[in-house]
Amino acid sequence: MGNVTLPTPVALAGGAICLLGGYLAGAVTGPDTPSRTTGVVTSYDAGTQEICLSGDAVDEQEGGDSTEGILCGRWQRTAGSTSRPRPGDEFRFVSTVVDASGAPEGEQDGLITLIYGDVTP
Repeated sequence: MGNVTLPTPVALAGGAICLLGGYLAGAVTGPDTPSRTTGVVTSYDAGTQEICLSGDAVDEQEGGDSTEGILCGRWQRTAGSTSRPRPGDEFRFVSTVVDASGAPEGEQDGLITLIYGDVTP
């Protein structure tokens, strides 16, 4: 049995093709990640942590109301956040709709919209 060696460029090209194939397979079959977007604060209630946002991309977010172009939900502060949103502030965020068993009255079917983000500087 003899040894078979590949020329270095062929071995490097094969490795690059394997890495590229793995990346593409992961990108196509991997989980969707939420995209961050920017909206404008229309209202914020510090007592309930309820925030409402508007803007061009807001109605495309999960939990958004496409007829009114407003997204309302419970604000989840980012770590170290000290600012409070005021109407007119730009707000960079990600939203998600979750099942909250035992949700407070007024919440539909136990589903609530959580908005993660903060005021842009």
